[in-house]
Amino acid sequence: MRIQEFLKMMVEKEASDLYLRTRAYVRARINGRIETISTDIISREEMQSITLFLLANEERQETLLEQKDIDFIHEETGLGRFRVNVFIQRGTPSIVIRHVHYHIRTFEQLDLPADLFKSFCDESKGLFLVCGPAGNGKSTAIASMVEYVNVTAPRHILTIEDPIEFLFQDKQSIINQRELGLDVPTYTDALSHMTQQSPDILFIGNIRDEATMRAAIMATELGMFVMSTFHTINAVQTIIRIINFFPPHLHEEVRMQLSMILKGTISLRLLTRKDGTGRIPAYETMVVTPTIARLIREGRVQEIQGFIDQGELFGMQSFKQSLVKLVKDGIVDREEARRLADSKDEFDLAMKGIRSNFS
Repeated sequence: MRIQEFLKMMVEKEASDLYLRTRAYVRARINGRIETISTDIISREEMQSITLFLLANEERQETLLEQKDIDFIHEETGLGRFRVNVFIQRGTPSIVIRHVHYHIRTFEQLDLPADLFKSFCDESKGLFLVCGPAGNGKSTAIASMVEYVNVTAPRHILTIEDPIEFLFQDKQSIINQRELGLDVPTYTDALSHMTQQSPDILFIGNIRDEATMRAAIMATELGMFVMSTFHTINAVQTIIRIINFFPPHLHEEVRMQLSMILKGTISLRLLTRKDGTGRIPAYETMVVTPTIARLIREGRVQEIQGFIDQGELFGMQSFKQSLVKLVKDGIVDREEARRLADSKDEFDLAMKGIRSNFS
């Protein structure tokens, strides 16, 4: 079965994602860019064979047949763990595979702001969110937080994931990991029983709807520290997304709750290093100070960005500031940073040391 050969190539090339499709080359995402790693065309018959091998059992096959999409973990002896998504396109299966590393790296190894992450890990209650587009290191950052607590504090950590990616071994902490579909039907089902399970820290893989958000808020009010991920690009968009989960007549109440429970957000985007040795994160960091809490409470969310730009004393910085620093430090090419900037004009001004009127 050539799938093992493709997975081995993926690992050797340190690719984050592998792409398989009928009548197409084998491609992989390496340092953020998609490259062809084999010019062999995958036949319809081979694609069907690979799909059945990965699905492994009738239950997964039935799920794909009914839902046309399935997400699960595949373990390959000697190579590691892989998150597999099989979906139907033009009547045939396509597969995207992500390599999940066994080794959980530290904040320092990931080039993340270690002191800030550690300060959030020391929180006893509240809500913390890691944000960013898919494939930009959110799950990896959360795993580093869980492992940091695991090594440093005697706590009960409960995770609810879809599917479980990183596996943890108990150290000072006790870690229970629940997978949707395997251990519990839905996030809301899992969260409805969390008080009986007495966690100190709760990791919710992703918050996608009002019911899950409401349960997360309730968990913080019961004295838990809740971590989760959002597919949003920055702090302002994240806060707006949370509020808009709820109907308009509840917005004022939700803003009040959020102003009291939200501890901070870190938004990530991975950039290719100038020397081609891998990727490095640019990050926006927001710490909820009394001023930012007041802006959330009063519905003046758009004004928060200005305080992030000026919040270095509290460990805050904007994406623009992070991008400029990476360029000036010679780590990232200017055009690569400019490509990912929210505003190319503001990035150009910042590179010249000029602060725009919009900051």
